[in-house]
Amino acid sequence: MQSRRKLRFRLVLSFALFGIGLSVLFAVASLYVRAKVEDQLVVSALQHDVDQAVDKVIAHPDQPSASELIEAWMWSDRTIYKAPLTWQNLATGVYDLHDVDAQGRPRHYKLAVRRKDGIIGFVRYDVSREELGKRQLVTSLIAVVLIFSLLSLAIGLWLSRKVLKPVTQLANRLRDFRKAGKAEPLAPHFADDEVGELAQALDEYSARLTAMVERDREFNSDVSHELRTPLAVIASTTELLQGSPDLTDKLRERLKRIERASRQATELIEALLLLSRAERRGPTRGETTEVAKVAADVIESQRPQVRGKPIEIELAAHEPLSVNAPASVLSVALTNLIGNAIKYTLEGSVRVEVGQGRIEVIDTGPGIKPEDAERLFQRGVRGEGAGGSGAGLGLAIVRRLCELYGWEVSMRPRSDANGAIASIVFG
Repeated sequence: MQSRRKLRFRLVLSFALFGIGLSVLFAVASLYVRAKVEDQLVVSALQHDVDQAVDKVIAHPDQPSASELIEAWMWSDRTIYKAPLTWQNLATGVYDLHDVDAQGRPRHYKLAVRRKDGIIGFVRYDVSREELGKRQLVTSLIAVVLIFSLLSLAIGLWLSRKVLKPVTQLANRLRDFRKAGKAEPLAPHFADDEVGELAQALDEYSARLTAMVERDREFNSDVSHELRTPLAVIASTTELLQGSPDLTDKLRERLKRIERASRQATELIEALLLLSRAERRGPTRGETTEVAKVAADVIESQRPQVRGKPIEIELAAHEPLSVNAPASVLSVALTNLIGNAIKYTLEGSVRVEVGQGRIEVIDTGPGIKPEDAERLFQRGVRGEGAGGSGAGLGLAIVRRLCELYGWEVSMRPRSDANGAIASIVFG
């Protein structure tokens, strides 16, 4: 899952972490170099001093020996017993030793030893001064790291404000446009840089999208007007023909089928026009529709689709249920659900139940897989075993209509037998 932190926060955090990391690296490197160089200098100075002291004793045995550094001792092989016991067997070199002083306090020192021509020289260097300097250096470096970290954070805040100012302005303008519901040109408010190019690209995209939506609205308006005219002629002509006294029962039934098909086409046009307006809420115009009545009309209109199959279609209205929506919208949704149930059911029954704030269409067809239930509402997807013509748009239209009015449509397999259950829960 991608992070949703703001771009400015990520920039400040990156700059601060970079400054802190660089400061810590500098401090560690300084400590290492200081310790390495200091150790080399101390060892070299001690060894050089003890060498000089021994050479002076050899050259002038009658003169008292003196070390250029404090605490130096010279013994011969005969008098080495006077030296501390831990020193007596040390070979030429520099040693890092620990003991306690006369007051019983722990002492850390370096001891340089030189053996030459029966003379053994010792020079002791107190390391406590070095450790004190090291502590002072560490404290200073910690202070430097904190100062550099705060400075990096301050610079990061300032740079982020300067660098991201055009991006922030662009985001604010887009947010204002979204609230107002009306877009204005963005490019004139920005310089000719990357953000300006982005603003220009957004203006071009907005212009193309606005033109596309306008063309779509005009097309839908023109098509609806042109389709309503012949449908009105068909409906009026069918009504006149049904009033003829010399019609046979077979012709009268066929005229009723034509009338139902004309009415369904008119309802579908109205429903599609609602979708094309891209409104968040469906325009109810105060219409209240009785669900059971619309379901009964749809069932009657779909009975010719049975085509002699041994299917029983029944409606069970357990309680009165009305919805605040046009009858055409509910009719289009139920026509698709009930029509699909009849299409896929080869024998058995299609039962429509109304009650408890919902309507369910229960069939005894081949059923559906649980993992395919949601996929069937996508455009162009048809169920397995679908016969006849169809573009797989019916359930997609039903889903869009239900979303427009806040209803919840779903499909699931039956748990007690073969078949599927399609349901609409009215919000």
